[in-house]
Amino acid sequence: MTDQTSDAAIHVVPLPGEPADWLRDARIAVTGGAGFLGRHVVGTLNSRGYRHVTIPRSAQYDLRLEDGVARFYADHRPDVVIHLAAVVGGIGANREHPGDFFHDNLMMGTHLLEHARRVGLRKFVACGTICSYPKFTPVPFREDDIWNGYPEETNAPYGLAKKMLLVQSQAYRQQYGTDAIYLMPTNLYGPFDNFGPDGHVIPMLVVKYLDAVDRGLDEVVAWGDGSPTREFLHVTDAAAGLVAATERYDGSDPVNLGSGREVSIRELTELIAHATGFTGRITWDASKPNGQPRRCLDTSRAHDRFGWQALMPFEEGLRQTVEWYRAERAAGRTWGA
Repeated sequence: MTDQTSDAAIHVVPLPGEPADWLRDARIAVTGGAGFLGRHVVGTLNSRGYRHVTIPRSAQYDLRLEDGVARFYADHRPDVVIHLAAVVGGIGANREHPGDFFHDNLMMGTHLLEHARRVGLRKFVACGTICSYPKFTPVPFREDDIWNGYPEETNAPYGLAKKMLLVQSQAYRQQYGTDAIYLMPTNLYGPFDNFGPDGHVIPMLVVKYLDAVDRGLDEVVAWGDGSPTREFLHVTDAAAGLVAATERYDGSDPVNLGSGREVSIRELTELIAHATGFTGRITWDASKPNGQPRRCLDTSRAHDRFGWQALMPFEEGLRQTVEWYRAERAAGRTWGA
């Protein structure tokens, strides 16, 4: 990653209500707090008046190792941990590094929650993934469907590793009374995403089409056949959902965080082509994997349990993301490329 812009550029979604009294002066640690979602969560926490927010950095604490996790708890003595650190990537990265994705995500979650129990942490917020859902989950995905089959093969190691945090959080709540919650955001997008070769579909397409525009190409090749559907959540809405759950949710049930809008990869590709100014033709390479056939979440539980819903219209969020990255690119900041 090249030189970074100021986090002052982060937009924060306001939340209603006030946090519980004990949370006001709580020491809150955000693993992965310097990453894509993490910096937005930290910005939202700051906007809510939390004064003691820390970010454990990987150079100091290797959270895949129990020693690194133990030192982190000893040094920072947090009251709340929001666990966002993860090894993530698109379909290509999942296919090339399934062992890393499984091991690293499993170890981080397991050690962090075990030591949370040992030190008597007040609250543990686990960020899961909708990659944990079965490949052929009926749309819209409801949280009770999560155990009804095996995940889509290309991202199953990652999805299953993150899913173990749900099992662990429920087991620890049952045996030890640990206040651990588990949230499942859908596909995220927005400023500060990874726009490199291991990024997810939106940033990869944005880069591909901007490159085509800059080079004057009249054709872009897209993966798959365009038929799969996805649901995308703007990162500012996701950050607001995580903080709202931290403040208001205390339960063992997993909770979806999504926008509720299903969009096909073909439609997404056309929207990004339009937003970037690409006017050439789009050719589909059906030899490349499609991934999970459909994704769209039922988000009623988040609204019912802690009053959250997504606010950013997809076309507007996509336009803002393209314009943000275009400006970063012009300034020589390529964010993962």
